[in-house]
Amino acid sequence: MAYTSSLNLPKHLLLPNPRRTRHRPSSSSSSSSVSFVPKAAAKANGVNGHAPEKKPPPPPPNGKALIDGVNGKKGVNGHVNSKKGVNGHVNGNKGVNGHSDRIHLSVSTGGGGPGGQDGSGLRVAFQGAPGAYSEFAAKTALPGCDTLPCRTFADALAAVERGAADRAILPVESTMEGTALRNYDLLLRHGLVVAQEINLFVHYCLLAMPGVRAAEVRRVISHPMALAHCGRALARLGVDREPVEDTAGAVEMLRSNRMLDTAAIASPRAADLYGLDVLAHGLQDESWNVTRFLLLSRPPSPVALPVDADAKTSMVVAHRGGSLMVLLKVLSAFSSRNINLTKLEVINNDGDGAGAGARPPVMILDTNARGAPTLRAFPHVLYVDCAGTAHDPRVREAIQEIEKFAVFVRVLGCYAADTTVYDLQ
Repeated sequence: MAYTSSLNLPKHLLLPNPRRTRHRPSSSSSSSSVSFVPKAAAKANGVNGHAPEKKPPPPPPNGKALIDGVNGKKGVNGHVNSKKGVNGHVNGNKGVNGHSDRIHLSVSTGGGGPGGQDGSGLRVAFQGAPGAYSEFAAKTALPGCDTLPCRTFADALAAVERGAADRAILPVESTMEGTALRNYDLLLRHGLVVAQEINLFVHYCLLAMPGVRAAEVRRVISHPMALAHCGRALARLGVDREPVEDTAGAVEMLRSNRMLDTAAIASPRAADLYGLDVLAHGLQDESWNVTRFLLLSRPPSPVALPVDADAKTSMVVAHRGGSLMVLLKVLSAFSSRNINLTKLEVINNDGDGAGAGARPPVMILDTNARGAPTLRAFPHVLYVDCAGTAHDPRVREAIQEIEKFAVFVRVLGCYAADTTVYDLQ
């Protein structure tokens, strides 16, 4: 019997306090709202049509993302933000049911990417067509980098392995899907290391050919996950849904075939890139929609971190039996040294993948195997992210303790912990 469980510990994806990030709808309002944007932008002042604060505090110098509070209250970082919302528009537009948009996120990325990294001269492989969320995440993490579109995630990793790219970027977790993206499994099959992380606010828009009105749309195309994330909004619009390989690919298809009865779900940046009209903003069912991406490189890691850096170490622990006992020992190894965990996911599978609901064993590349690296199969796997660098004495001692009782341990990477949530501004 296979099951997957995730324990998301403090700081994982910066899950916010709902009272600070969502507007409380009235009894007559729906649980989700989509803001249709006419060609002439809305003229309303302030967030949700409210007047802006008279004396807003100065913007934070650290380039962190700020979540606007409700009616001028403090946001996630304790700041008041009454300026323009997502995509630089004033969020006074009305939604499908006459309600205003609910999520307002503004980001000051400042100079350089997360951790001050510069991507000039680096090539980053991503899955999808130009304009995909992965591409924007890569350009945000490494400003100035060149991007290489790939058909599949496996192709992106292969591009790094053969030297055609310096990095590959993979989405690995989502606040709406959890770890269902399953790209961790793909990561384990390759010998690349995690060099960087970035959290991106995924803001879905409904895009159409110039001049097409929302009432003329009969079909919506996009990646299956994007369609699922916008299910309630699409149901209210009463349109057919057709899955394609990725969001940017849907936009590319829409543009090249000049589909006048079809819209695509993609990012606001994709609309600018392909010259399409934005019919609706904030199409996602849940206003707080963040995806975590990992940037991978060939070993050793190209980013050197001091021992006292604000960092994360990712690892995988595999074993063949006694799952609960191993889990408790792993927790003890970190807690006894006062090391915080930011991620712990447990995968157990005692079956052969043939039964209903069963999944095959997890395949992990043993990069330390004698001779050539070898793929090994394990029925029990723990994904662990801990605070600290791999060469921190406490972290190193914890890993050495785990190696004494686990069948297999592999450090996936050590990288700067970036708690900022970036928007596509």
